Amino acid sequence: QVQLVESGGGLVQAGGSLRLSCAASGSIIRITDMSWYRQAPGKQREWVAAVTRGGRTNYADSVKRRFTISRDNAANTMYMQMNSLKPEDTAVYYCAARDIRTADYAYWGQGTQVTVSS
Repeated sequence: QVQLVESGGGLVQAGGSLRLSCAASGSIIRITDMSWYRQAPGKQREWVAAVTRGGRTNYADSVKRRFTISRDNAANTMYMQMNSLKPEDTAVYYCAARDIRTADYAYWGQGTQVTVSS
């Protein structure tokens, strides 16, 4: 099994920055891609950004040029630097990892709250 633990959320004013971390433990060898998702109150969970084991990245249009996803495989940790935050970025942010056998995002963290005030 794989365990994912997020940290780094909090309250920030619009225009500010936060850095989220996601620490992985357990059967790390089972993980391939990793992603950040978010869920705002009353909305469905949405994908935000992804990073492959090799470091290739992809972003949702809503966060391009503001958020930067990265990964330190030696430390088994994924990060997301969030700049120029907007009130609409307010959500619970979840990290997720894809299982090498099933290709599904089978592993999820418990989430960390990000609140951006106007």
